[in-house]
Amino acid sequence: MAEHPHPVDVYVGGRIRLCRTLKGLSQQKLANALGLTFQQVQKYERGANRVGASRVFELSEILDVPPSFFFDGAPATGKGGSASPSGLAESEPAPFDSERLFRREILEFVRAYDKISDPAVRKRLFELVKAIGAQFEAEVPKD
Repeated sequence: MAEHPHPVDVYVGGRIRLCRTLKGLSQQKLANALGLTFQQVQKYERGANRVGASRVFELSEILDVPPSFFFDGAPATGKGGSASPSGLAESEPAPFDSERLFRREILEFVRAYDKISDPAVRKRLFELVKAIGAQFEAEVPKD
């Protein structure tokens, strides 16, 4: 096996961890649902072991997300169709710091938001938070 995990395997593992954490599942609970040991889930989350297509599908059902969730925003490897016709990769937006998503306050906020059963209330809260965030973003001085 290669010395370092493939960047896509690391990315998919991070998405598994993100989704599992947001759903409030421990590695052990996810492992039980998959019929695995929690150590195997740890290896998936670190990218040390690749996640096969059937396992991605199973994870998507358990975590209630589409299979594409695990690949959305994955790093371009330069080997696929992500390059422009000229052969040069298109510029990508600056990476989002996904580690910030694991802060306790953010996880609690997302879990509380997810408990709101009225879609209209959820939408209004979402729009409010976006507006406040945009206001603070506008106040940040640009270099």
